[in-house]
Amino acid sequence: MKSLDTKLAIVTGAARGIGHATAQLFKQNGYRVALVDKDKEELNNLSTNDVNEKKFCFDISDSKQLDNMYEEILNWHNRIDVLVNNAGVADFGVIEKTTIDRWNEVMKTNLDGVFLTTQKAIPSLKKTKGNIVNIASISGLRASTLRVAYGTSKAAVIQLTKQQAAELGEYGIRVNCIAPGPVKTKLAMAVHTQDIIEAYHDAIPLNRYGTELEIANGIYFLASDKASYITGQTLAVDGGFEATGVGLPSLRK
Repeated sequence: MKSLDTKLAIVTGAARGIGHATAQLFKQNGYRVALVDKDKEELNNLSTNDVNEKKFCFDISDSKQLDNMYEEILNWHNRIDVLVNNAGVADFGVIEKTTIDRWNEVMKTNLDGVFLTTQKAIPSLKKTKGNIVNIASISGLRASTLRVAYGTSKAAVIQLTKQQAAELGEYGIRVNCIAPGPVKTKLAMAVHTQDIIEAYHDAIPLNRYGTELEIANGIYFLASDKASYITGQTLAVDGGFEATGVGLPSLRK
């Protein structure tokens, strides 16, 4: 039997990577968790035998789907305490070859999706004085090659976080942002060559990639009562990457 006193966390993009690690961390800390993802195949691959988690297959960039998503989630557990806006897409390419269709596709999920998902959660979050954690990227804090659409979308998420925090604070709703640095996910390891890995290591003071759990820990902290007076902030969980300029690998030898 579910207890209506049990807090609920919604995690978008929860079928893999940072999103899945985050969902599991919330569950381990006593939350019921709604795992949202548009990838039906990946969701079906998840084993969810625990009554405290449930899978919901929806595209968060589609406003009509979001109406149905929230209806289903609230029918499952009639409250929302935390919204983690993790779902996102990446599209890397030079500026000249980034078509408006590619640009719009990135913005549709990475920015519009965060705006819409949050907007539709506000009535429930007002009741619980809940909070929101948006997932941006180190690419939203520092420019890099091939990231004109992706980096711009993530910079916009950082500003959106501030706007949301400014407006929703009067209801006791906190809104913060995590900007992950390079993370050792299956996808990253599949596409990053050894040269790329070494270049990242040289530029990151901690000299390594982060883990999915390390990002999830940052998310969980901002959503917890330990961060009760923190809102409108962006926390870079990046091994010091954003704090540095050009690396000096020769000094490490």
